[in-house]
Amino acid sequence: MRMNRTLWQGGVIVLLVAAGFVAGYVVFSAGQSVGAGAHSHSETPQESQQWYCSMHPQIVRYGPGLCPICEMDLIPMPKNLGADSGSRDLVVSPSAAALMRIQTAPVERLFVASEIRMVGKIQYDETRVKHITAWVPGRLDRLYVDFTGTTVRKGDHLVYLYSPDLISAQAELLQAAKASRNAGAATASYLVEATASTLQAAREKLRLLGLMPGQIEEIERSGKPMTHLTIYSPIGGVVIQKMVNEGMYVNTGMQIYAVADLSQVWVKLDAYESDLSWIRYGQEVQFTTEAYPGETFTGRISFIDPILDSMTRTVKVRVDVPNPDGRLKPEMFVRAVVQSRVTEGGRVMDRDLAGKWISPMHPWIVKSEAGTCDVCGMDLVPAESLGYVGPDAPESAPLVIPDTAPLITGKRAVVYVQKPNTEVPTFEGRDIELGARAGRYYLVKSGLHEGELVVTNGNFKIDSALQIQTKPSMMNPEGGGMVPGHQHGDATPAASSAAAPAPGAPAAIQPLCPVMDGPIDPSVYTEYQGKRVYFCCQGCDKKFLANPEQYLGKLPQFQQSSQEPVAPPAATGHNH
Repeated sequence: MRMNRTLWQGGVIVLLVAAGFVAGYVVFSAGQSVGAGAHSHSETPQESQQWYCSMHPQIVRYGPGLCPICEMDLIPMPKNLGADSGSRDLVVSPSAAALMRIQTAPVERLFVASEIRMVGKIQYDETRVKHITAWVPGRLDRLYVDFTGTTVRKGDHLVYLYSPDLISAQAELLQAAKASRNAGAATASYLVEATASTLQAAREKLRLLGLMPGQIEEIERSGKPMTHLTIYSPIGGVVIQKMVNEGMYVNTGMQIYAVADLSQVWVKLDAYESDLSWIRYGQEVQFTTEAYPGETFTGRISFIDPILDSMTRTVKVRVDVPNPDGRLKPEMFVRAVVQSRVTEGGRVMDRDLAGKWISPMHPWIVKSEAGTCDVCGMDLVPAESLGYVGPDAPESAPLVIPDTAPLITGKRAVVYVQKPNTEVPTFEGRDIELGARAGRYYLVKSGLHEGELVVTNGNFKIDSALQIQTKPSMMNPEGGGMVPGHQHGDATPAASSAAAPAPGAPAAIQPLCPVMDGPIDPSVYTEYQGKRVYFCCQGCDKKFLANPEQYLGKLPQFQQSSQEPVAPPAATGHNH
């Protein structure tokens, strides 16, 4: 009885163990089936996952590997970086936008200032340079100023001149004066008038020969002619030239000295032709010199040369500068700046000249109403006729963007505009037409509207992302794939399998590159063991030849010896 109970218990144990094995087998088999099914399911998205090279974005594959050009690891192409393939939109996550450090600025209407920098030199004011000449022929017996650089005042004596012609003219004066005194009451009136007119003519002749009124009166009073003539300076200034020496004989009109008044000087600046649109007559100019560091001098533009220098491609701009203390010396080197406030249409605005009248010859003469110039007597002209605009008006402000916003290449300018009311940051590429550059801004002619946000930092990264996705970008305005003849995995798997290759064609026997597992290019091949091996691009052939045994398992022609790819007769490949 005990024996039967023991056998019964042993049978139960055996049945339980067997049931455990059966259950484990069932569970294990089910797990394998589930795992296989999960693996099979996960293969589907892998087929559509694209991989690209970060250094050569034209290299695109449908699986991991190495770039055939730089041999860097291919990286997965994010699927959420784009919208439709034909658009110029780029969609990024907020975290990605933060990593790209994307910054935007609004398109706005703003009065911007264009800063034009110029260099030049200080020169004499040509209107304040006088030449001392000989009014009569004679001999220079004394030069009171015997070297250049001497400062003289108006009326200072410069030359002591002996002239026989001057003595003859004085004799005529003395005879006319004697005749006038001898004319008595009994003399006919017409003779008195003739004598008086002769005396006046003799005085005028001496005056025209350079004698002062006091000298003429002294000759009449003394009754003796002067043997020498003293020539006086007509202006105060600096003697900048001395053309003669003592003892020389001079003729009428011969230059003796040149005297320059340095109380006002000219600054002649070189302006590039690209800056001429911002320069106007009458504008204020600020400049500095090496002689007085940290000190700024001011003047106004009085002349813009109408002729361009063909050698330097610059235009001379002249600035009138007061120099009462004489600190500014001719030939000093200066650096100047002009601040031009720009309005819509590229016109220049100056608050000090808005609605005013200005002298066309002397820009410091500015009046509130029409009139004449106090210096030259010319009629004043309205400032608007010289290229200025009227008083400030908000509607005249130009449409501008920061200078870091546009990507400029050749004739195109591309900006990236952030689309409003989107769940995630979305940026649209747009071609625009730019105007002139004004300081740190560009004027916009067309393509943008006020209030839109343009990318000012990170725009190159956005453009690179669009290039990777073969969308229109700065460098590739049409978008699309790679250079013809080197298709680096552009076609999708569905497109590759849509049209079966013709029997006997290289793609029918070897459809994929053994190195990159991408579609082959029949024009790129090499010979190995008497058979042709095709690749997707140059670079893969060299990598194959470096270690052929590693890739032979992927080549059908080495597994089925009855089939051998034959290149098309017209193909011209890289035959090694």
